[in-house]
Amino acid sequence: MHLHPLLALLPLLCTGLAIAGDKTAPPPVVKPVMEQALADYPGKEVLMITVEYPPGGADPVHRHDAHGFIYVLEGSIVMGVKGGKEVTLLPGQSFHEGPDDVHTVGRNASQDKPAKFLVFLLKEKGKPAVIPVE
Repeated sequence: MHLHPLLALLPLLCTGLAIAGDKTAPPPVVKPVMEQALADYPGKEVLMITVEYPPGGADPVHRHDAHGFIYVLEGSIVMGVKGGKEVTLLPGQSFHEGPDDVHTVGRNASQDKPAKFLVFLLKEKGKPAVIPVE
């Protein structure tokens, strides 16, 4: 498993975004799992992270400039992109957001229990994983 040194900053970036985006929602806990360059797709890489929303936790509005695939591991989450419908996902369910999507809704569906999911990002090598949207 190869982890780029900048991945160590990802949890701090996401926590800072959550605090800046919504002062009332607890920020998510983000942990890098792996980063892998794709030799047969020059300039592309995969980044895998886990995200845990505490009870009542949420993300600020953001985008990824990547294909993002979300797979729910525990609890239930609400996801949505600009122009789309909000969906509530349970363990074993998935969600996709494209490179041009603005992630307008990302939150724990529960105020009492945590939720955890795996994120698989197919992105340009060296580009940031999370891009804030005002």
